[in-house]
Amino acid sequence: MTSCLNEPDVQARIHCIQMLRDCADICATASQYMSRNSSYAKQMCSLCSEICTACAEHCAKFQDEHCQKCAKICQQCADECRKMAG
Repeated sequence: MTSCLNEPDVQARIHCIQMLRDCADICATASQYMSRNSSYAKQMCSLCSEICTACAEHCAKFQDEHCQKCAKICQQCADECRKMAG
């Protein structure tokens, strides 16, 4: 998020920054559900996967190295969450 905030076209990245915040929050929440073996962990992981995929797709639209790296990491997280939800 900080890298996006430092870009000259920060206004064009507002939606991306909001998605990054959502993604970070759902990942933290999903990890908490998994760590306590919640009966809702699979549903939380499914939602986490959905949000991470959306974030990855949005970040991939920007050609900056940090955005491309973020997109790759978000997609990896989505894939792992999908496995957990399976």
